[in-house]
Amino acid sequence: MAKKPPADDVGDRDLSVTPPKRDAAGLPGVAAGLAAGLTQMGVRRSARTLLRINQASGFDCPGCAWPEPGPAHRSHAEFCENGAKAVAEEATLRRITADFFATHSISDLASRSDHWLGQQGRLTEPMIKRPGSDHYRPIAWDAAFALIATRLRALASPNEAIFYTSGRTSNEAAFAWQLLARAYGTNNLPDCSNMCHESSGLALTQTIGIGKGSVTLDDIHLAKLLVIAGQNPGTNHPRMLTALERAKRNGATIVAVNPLPEAGLIKFRNPQTARGLVGGGTALADSFLQIRVGGDLALFQAIGALLVEWGAVDREFVDAYTVDFDAYAASLAIDWPLTERVTGLTRAEIEATARLFADSPATIVCWAMGMTQRRDSVAAIREIVNVQLLRGMLGRPGAGLCPVRGHSNVQGDRTMGIVEHPPVWAPRLGELLGVALPADSGFDTVDAIRAMRDGRASVFLGLGGNFAAATPDTAVSTAGLRGCALTVHIATKLNRSHVLPGAESLLLPCLGRTERDPQASGEQFVTVEDSMSSVHMSRGRLEPASPYLLSEVAIVARLGRALLGDTLPWAEFEADYRAIRERIALVVPGFDGFEAKVRQPGGFTLPHGPRDALTFPTPSGRARFTVNPIEPIEVPEGRLLLQTVRSHDQYNTTIYGLEDRYRGVHGGRRVVFVHPDDLATLGIADGSMVDLVSEWSDGVDRRATGFRAVAYPTAHGCAATYFPEANVLVPLDSTAEGSQTPTSKQIIVRLEPATSQ
Repeated sequence: MAKKPPADDVGDRDLSVTPPKRDAAGLPGVAAGLAAGLTQMGVRRSARTLLRINQASGFDCPGCAWPEPGPAHRSHAEFCENGAKAVAEEATLRRITADFFATHSISDLASRSDHWLGQQGRLTEPMIKRPGSDHYRPIAWDAAFALIATRLRALASPNEAIFYTSGRTSNEAAFAWQLLARAYGTNNLPDCSNMCHESSGLALTQTIGIGKGSVTLDDIHLAKLLVIAGQNPGTNHPRMLTALERAKRNGATIVAVNPLPEAGLIKFRNPQTARGLVGGGTALADSFLQIRVGGDLALFQAIGALLVEWGAVDREFVDAYTVDFDAYAASLAIDWPLTERVTGLTRAEIEATARLFADSPATIVCWAMGMTQRRDSVAAIREIVNVQLLRGMLGRPGAGLCPVRGHSNVQGDRTMGIVEHPPVWAPRLGELLGVALPADSGFDTVDAIRAMRDGRASVFLGLGGNFAAATPDTAVSTAGLRGCALTVHIATKLNRSHVLPGAESLLLPCLGRTERDPQASGEQFVTVEDSMSSVHMSRGRLEPASPYLLSEVAIVARLGRALLGDTLPWAEFEADYRAIRERIALVVPGFDGFEAKVRQPGGFTLPHGPRDALTFPTPSGRARFTVNPIEPIEVPEGRLLLQTVRSHDQYNTTIYGLEDRYRGVHGGRRVVFVHPDDLATLGIADGSMVDLVSEWSDGVDRRATGFRAVAYPTAHGCAATYFPEANVLVPLDSTAEGSQTPTSKQIIVRLEPATSQ
């Protein structure tokens, strides 16, 4: 039997701390994944559901975007502990009905923790908060669509509306959503990618001409050197550990670059092998570079300089396929005292790592949020590209660039046109459908918050996600939502954004990945694109959580009809998703023959010029070296450089539980990890309660209250804590240069005695 949702919101009442772990997965991972399933789904439903995750005839895990092996090489249990948690959260037997909202006012719900809100279960019918009310009440679907259409038509400009998208959204729903927004008249299409890999997309586009990684899963297995920078795969992409283990068995050397030692890169106990369950497991990282927060640009620039100095340059590749090498080489001059100060590494450590690059015939550099959420993120990623170009590590097996995406279809959503700039194929789409689409750029996430703050946007529509918990500068972001005339959330479960409503607010419950999707033409499937550009089907098998749910596609299509009429084929889109895929195939590059290719077992991989043929869609037709000055963040005495991270019981803004067993945190979340020497210097005892106060050029003290200081082996001068609790510390205007991604991995903070216990 599944357990009932918690009545009490215990918060950090039972918080305790133990030493961090030095291995990941194994029997504890199996137990935690099964416990999540049994708690949320019960025995029978867990068995039926978990074995369909990531199978060719099943559904795509709603968690991370790590790719699956080919169908012939997949395990019967092709999921990880956190995948099991993600599915359990969606396929839960817990339900939120109108009675729940009658019992709980919005003010009451706003006082609850993110964990408590998420544990209450699935939304089951459309709800509305009317002006002046403090409760959500039921509303009919048609009435909801009519109200939204009326409010949108009443705006002075379409640019006063914001159409936000979560990375869980399918390709079909995302394509329909961007069409709805653009046919209405705006490119205001912010998405979660703006807050994560926007820096990667920009840096890669500037250097190799395409904003996606250049490797496949087979390349990971074949690599001889794997550098994992600013990434914690043991929590955020656990199935990646299996690929790293295979690479290790094939002779790869693995280097971890991170301010925090992470259990998943120390040792992996593969739960699908006897060695992992009862044996010694597999040691993964051969070298751990404990870099200071923000030191990666200096590290990779020094590696590049050493490769040039040593003559370890693939001149044949550089001469044939790149431009601007001479300018890059001329700019290189290592300031060793500066490099050691910024990185926190010794010259010997950096030189030893450069030797690994020089000696490797097949190198992949992987990275994630630790690289992308800083002021110099775009420049730092360009330096990774510089190093890989020096060694000719594109277009060969076992080599390349690997930004590891977070949410399961965040890359696919961007491919489908979820972006604030018109995609290159937008004119063709407008011509095909006979509709004028706007040419001006719209709002990304940061600009959307500014627009709501300043009164330039008054309607917010969210296709999935948890905007309030995902965005920076919490006070500004939440005030922006609350200041809207109308907020609309398409969602499966209750979250923080839903309890920060505008004057009017709608909750529109949708089907999840695990559920059947019957439409007029029959049972439907959707498609997703993983982090390595593979596109495949996802088909749910469970009965919907409520007879009143609509699919994301149906919601978008019905809203399109209510707002724009039948000038576009909304009814056809809803009845048969093949109609959407047909339009995608006609306009989006790489999707020709979409329907036939995606029905093949395992789907298909999109073309990638640099990977497939060493062709670069850049102005010069070649990959580009870049020059990137080191501009270190100066941290005043008595301050620390803070990064926000996930706990192991968390996926993005979804809090599964209150355990982070790898880091030794149990029964709570409000902790800040600080090196013991730094605590001693600051005069703060391990275990004492502190407030975190960020410092920024605007002079505003942004405060996160009531955190337990935990002595932890992080890099000196650095600290870490969980988001979304620490999002309040990130100034809205503190963003990565070029990409405008919030700098959640580079916050200057001071620790003060807690103002409340």
